[in-house]
Amino acid sequence: MTKFTRILILAASASALGACGGIDLGNRERPDEFAVQRQAPLVIPPDFDLVPPAPGAPRPTEGTASEQALEALFGGPAQRSAVENSAIRLAGEAAPGIRSSVGDVETYTVDKGAEVRTIIAAPEGDGQSARSVIPS
Repeated sequence: MTKFTRILILAASASALGACGGIDLGNRERPDEFAVQRQAPLVIPPDFDLVPPAPGAPRPTEGTASEQALEALFGGPAQRSAVENSAIRLAGEAAPGIRSSVGDVETYTVDKGAEVRTIIAAPEGDGQSARSVIPS
């Protein structure tokens, strides 16, 4: 009886281990973790006579992720801290719309040439392997 029980347990464990080989966890469908966006909490509207939103329309309270990024980068109605105000005061007041005027074709810029790009693109190191090339 003991031999029969051992053989039965051995056969059951072999079949259980064989069944584990048929499970494939590598090819399952996964969500895109970069497409996840936080949702604003639900808010009770002050006016209950509102029309329900159209299907597929963006939520009017939060905007898209790119709009939120632009708001975070370039500011909005939030007050600046004392440190930010101090840094702006020390740097000097910039003209309003400076980002637009810098990209304007009428803005005077200096072309430093290819040499500056070559120096900036040079590999880092201690300079032991640097060689000078004289153009002919």
